[in-house]
Amino acid sequence: MTKQEVPIITSVQNPRVKGWTQLLDKKGREKQGQFIIEGVHLVQEALASGAAIDTLVYAGERLCELPAGMLEQAAAVGIECLAVTEPVLSKCTDTLTPQAVFAVLRKLHWEPADLLESGVSPGLVVVIDGMQDPGNLGTIIRSADAVGATGILLGKGTVDLYNPKTVRSTMGSMFHLPIAQGDLRLVLPEAAAHGVAVITTSLQGVSDCYEFDFRQPVWFVIGNEGQGVSPEVTALTTEHIRIPMQGRAESLNAAMAATVVLFEAMRQRML
Repeated sequence: MTKQEVPIITSVQNPRVKGWTQLLDKKGREKQGQFIIEGVHLVQEALASGAAIDTLVYAGERLCELPAGMLEQAAAVGIECLAVTEPVLSKCTDTLTPQAVFAVLRKLHWEPADLLESGVSPGLVVVIDGMQDPGNLGTIIRSADAVGATGILLGKGTVDLYNPKTVRSTMGSMFHLPIAQGDLRLVLPEAAAHGVAVITTSLQGVSDCYEFDFRQPVWFVIGNEGQGVSPEVTALTTEHIRIPMQGRAESLNAAMAATVVLFEAMRQRML
């Protein structure tokens, strides 16, 4: 089929388009069990990772901006590929200047039990308690992926993993490791019962992150940007560590602090 023969969705009132636009809102994502990823890089990462893509949507007038073979690769594994006009593309995306492609995916279906039974020993799981900034969450997921963490656990009250800003911030890392959601009050005691060290950072921590032994199974809890880890979850941690600082800064951004600790964990595990 030539480029001219490909049917193009032109109306923003098209039922398919209305369904896609609903995915920009959390209620719509929860109702449909789907979410949107935007841009060439994220779509490539999703394809390479075997993510559950239902539909690949591209700007019919900007076909030349897609990597060679992307549509063929998607079609070969049964992914629906649809062309749309620029107004439709803009309606369905969250960015001011959308790239030429987006994809509709089914939500990830990892469970907290998967993090305990990953088969990787010793496990290194990043636990998020009430974080609100989508950029911070996305950055932490990227850092966890970079250091070889075995999973992410999102507690209640945490920003939606499928928020478009969170998805973009992960840069595709959300497809590289298990990300589950659960009640930390139930899951953390179960992890501790399996011999996992459940730790968090604190200015009052006795030992610093360079003294703590990360070669054991560890679940590392990161809290809300302003309030930190909630009292209920703090009570379930087994040890508090601190990040030593020589300057006058009182604390670090949540994502930055998490990255410091995670790369120390990687350093120790590589020895």
